[in-house]
Amino acid sequence: MSGDVLDLFLELAAIESPPGQERAVADRVIAELGAIGLEVEEDDAGSKIDSTIGNLLCRLPGRNGGGTPIFLCAHLDTVPPQGPLEPVAGADGFVRNAGGTILGADNKSAVVAMIEAARRIVEDGRPHAGVELLFTPKEEVGLLGAGAFDHTTLEAELGFVYDQAAPIGDVIMGAPYQRSMIIRFHGRPAHSGMVPEEGRSAIAAAAAAIADLRLGRLDDETTANVGTITGGSARNIVPEWCELQAEARSHDARKLADLVQEMLDAFAFAASVAECTVETEVSETYQGYRFKESDPIVQLARTALERCGYELVPTLTGGGADANVFNMRGVPCLNLANGMAAIHTAEEHIAVADLESMVNVTLALVDAARDATQP
Repeated sequence: MSGDVLDLFLELAAIESPPGQERAVADRVIAELGAIGLEVEEDDAGSKIDSTIGNLLCRLPGRNGGGTPIFLCAHLDTVPPQGPLEPVAGADGFVRNAGGTILGADNKSAVVAMIEAARRIVEDGRPHAGVELLFTPKEEVGLLGAGAFDHTTLEAELGFVYDQAAPIGDVIMGAPYQRSMIIRFHGRPAHSGMVPEEGRSAIAAAAAAIADLRLGRLDDETTANVGTITGGSARNIVPEWCELQAEARSHDARKLADLVQEMLDAFAFAASVAECTVETEVSETYQGYRFKESDPIVQLARTALERCGYELVPTLTGGGADANVFNMRGVPCLNLANGMAAIHTAEEHIAVADLESMVNVTLALVDAARDATQP
């Protein structure tokens, strides 16, 4: 069976699907599920989030009348490739992209695991308590597809995503809260060679603010970053505007709120010293969450992993995933690592064996949920 899994992954990885342009890969997923005899529903999220697709939902109704129905979720977009997509399985047992850009294992390796598990459930007549497959767009730019999905349409009460670049067995017990910031400094233009003293440099104000910020890893729970800065209109004009984009993350909501206020205070102070003005926009990208090892969803994952020969390794992450959205809405959703590595880089890779192993883990989750009681 591993050849089928690999072939499908190579095919999907070769299809470009940057955020908002997932139609081609979505159509291929719909066709693959249709060939199994499964129908796919597509919602209207695409028009709301400026994507070529909505969220795709495929249901496998339960067969044994008991157990806990589950959903599985993966995103169809990748970070934008910076070169051709030429996925190749090497003699060393790993899949890489020969085109000098991302592979797209994030998150198409999860897509393949879900589809192949569904195929085997159908073809083998495997008993289960109910399985739903959800494929989302625009995850990489703020979990937008999942954010626009109506979770009340799910019959399942808990779910799993495979969206962590780490060895199989690692389970994300907690993810951070995140706030995004857009900061705009406004100064006064002037000719930089003739009357520079009449100008007020928005770039200088922004630079002073950035120099005063605490950035990088602030502690085990908290990070901050300034990711972009743009400004000015010409080399010989004192820059009248400057815009920067920043973010802060923490596993502690109170700590995050304090850090965001500290950053806003630094922007305001730098603007006042430079005789500029500043506008700030702060948005909640997603909320954090934290599981306990005793939680039923974690116990399901442990059972499934152990049946496949893996030990559950609880860990935390500094990144977000669609799981954040569902947990925020009160639907337990656990993120399982699936073996992908060096994601978002030209060195991204995944072992062929891990592609197959995650199909087995998925089937083990289905079996464990079938044998479980409702959470």
